[in-house]
Amino acid sequence: MYIYDWTYILLIPAIIFAFYAQAKVNSAYNRYAKVANRTRMTGAQAARMILDNNGMQSVPIEITSGKLSDHYGPSKRVMRLSPEVYKTASVAAISIAAHESGHAIQHNTGYSPLSIRNAMVPVVNIASTLSWPLLIIGLIVGASSPSGDLLFNLGVLFFLGVVLFHAVTLPVELNASSRAVDQMQALRIIYPDEVAGSKKVLSAAAMTYIAALAMAIANLIRILILRRDS
Repeated sequence: MYIYDWTYILLIPAIIFAFYAQAKVNSAYNRYAKVANRTRMTGAQAARMILDNNGMQSVPIEITSGKLSDHYGPSKRVMRLSPEVYKTASVAAISIAAHESGHAIQHNTGYSPLSIRNAMVPVVNIASTLSWPLLIIGLIVGASSPSGDLLFNLGVLFFLGVVLFHAVTLPVELNASSRAVDQMQALRIIYPDEVAGSKKVLSAAAMTYIAALAMAIANLIRILILRRDS
């Protein structure tokens, strides 16, 4: 029942969209990683300029391993860029670096959705680990049993927290990308004719967060249907 039930069909559109989103990211990144930006500025230099112009001279920029592993760590107030982004003067590199700088600006200005998202991280980590075991045990024990019903409902509550986390993450990422484009234009890191390429890189990346939210919602719907039919 738990392996071959029909509700898996509900996940297919979300899975297809997730593959499509990842393909778009790879395609956009690979394309614009080969296009040199006209200012000849590397990702690290672009990030440094944006940070410094927003009063964050003390935020260090470090190299981290892995492709597209770029991120801003709010707890230690440090930006970490992948080698390709850190060292390369491409449209893709400065766009990604500017996006992470957007997160740094969010953190520095107390952007509420980011604060909410960061506060949710430790709770969601626990919830995502416990949700499926609770749901499966609850189904096995059965809805007719008070303990089974309680375990399943706890699993649903925990998984709902995961869905809410993805829902909060999406506007945070979109806002960081919007800030990135604004900063690059204001500081003349990119020329007007390079803006379209930058937006394509950032829009493709945003699709992965939409796909994650879609997958979470599809799973939640599937869980509720399993509960109804159990």
